[in-house]
Amino acid sequence: MAMIRFSRRFEQEVTMMSNSKGLFLIVALMILMLSGSAFAQKRTTKRPVRRAPAKVSTVPPLDVRAAREKVDNQLANVNRFIDVLGPIAQGIEDLDAQARTKPLSKTAADSNAANKRKVVGAIRNLKIGISQLESEFRTKASLAKYLPQISGMTDLMAQAEDLAIAGKFVASKDPLRGVAGKLTDTLGVMPR
Repeated sequence: MAMIRFSRRFEQEVTMMSNSKGLFLIVALMILMLSGSAFAQKRTTKRPVRRAPAKVSTVPPLDVRAAREKVDNQLANVNRFIDVLGPIAQGIEDLDAQARTKPLSKTAADSNAANKRKVVGAIRNLKIGISQLESEFRTKASLAKYLPQISGMTDLMAQAEDLAIAGKFVASKDPLRGVAGKLTDTLGVMPR
């Protein structure tokens, strides 16, 4: 009898265990399914990075590129002329001041007069190039928007020429510096 009781109890335990195994199996499967869906929900997908569109460099019109090069060349000419004019202008004015106090030798006076003519001629030649450049900006529609920066250079060149003719060679550099400033401003607004 004791054996029968043990056997019944054993059968009950086995049934309970098999029921709990089934329950355990069901619970385990549910956990796996839920964790799988939770994993799928938490997974981050890499989104493609939106990059800004590449800058398309537009090339300015041919007239504008050619004018920019001319402005750059004239700026180099004016700056070089100002650098060279400085010592020459000072030398001319020093000899003129010396000639007022005591007479100069004929060769020194002739050389000084030739230097004066050369400087005035060089300013006139520079003025021709500048006035042609300013005229080009006035006549071409593609360059008209840059005219405010470049306008007035011919007048400044005329002032430099007038000062040189009057014998004020050192002072003639000031209007030339104004021309260089206008050319620099023009280069600053023109596209490359």
